[in-house]
Amino acid sequence: MICRGLLLFLERQGYIQLPIRKHTPQNPFLTRKKPDPVDVDQSLLKANLKDIQPVSIRQVRRTTEEKLFNGLIEQYHYLGYTRPIGEHLKYIAFYRGRPLACLSFASAARHLGCRDRFIGWPAHVRKQNLHLIAYNHRFLILPWVRISCLASHLLSRCTRSVSSDWQRIYSHPLYWLETMVDTQYFQGICCQAANWVLLGKTTGRGLNNRINKVNRSIKSAYGYPLVADFRKKLGAVQ
Repeated sequence: MICRGLLLFLERQGYIQLPIRKHTPQNPFLTRKKPDPVDVDQSLLKANLKDIQPVSIRQVRRTTEEKLFNGLIEQYHYLGYTRPIGEHLKYIAFYRGRPLACLSFASAARHLGCRDRFIGWPAHVRKQNLHLIAYNHRFLILPWVRISCLASHLLSRCTRSVSSDWQRIYSHPLYWLETMVDTQYFQGICCQAANWVLLGKTTGRGLNNRINKVNRSIKSAYGYPLVADFRKKLGAVQ
């Protein structure tokens, strides 16, 4: 691919002339195949949280259960499935072998104003240490699951294990988690119940917006420190 890119560059600059292109293959990164549908028990599950313990949470990235995660997100999450960018982990919560919920964590946004002000790190430090924080990319309670307090319970459980799981797969820990709640659809109650900190609102402009106008929904940003000295670990100015 590097050699091909160089040849195309040389042709654009007029230094060489390549043979006529025989065909244009599809770019698999632009035209990804959607996850296959999955068949799971959809009967109503209504209970108190204490009555379904123990709930097991398994990290399924790079396992045979990853296809189950992808299929559930594609079928039942309102945003559907998109492959997370960069480093990421995927979790499924089970009760007696039956999936209840899916959560994924991925590489964080390069810049989030309210987060960066809360942490207190300068731009050059943020660029250097951004890999030490992760973003809750997807969170799905399956629609036939009616268990009060399940969402906040799962968020709390994941905060205890995600850093060690990240260390095992990507050889470095995490010190901070964050998520963004679309206030058009949700109130962020499960984040509040799990002691996540409300950092502020997004601007609704996106990272690469050059016209300085709102072009997407405003979201509430929440954060969760995984260690007490997270600011020091992340290189904040003291």
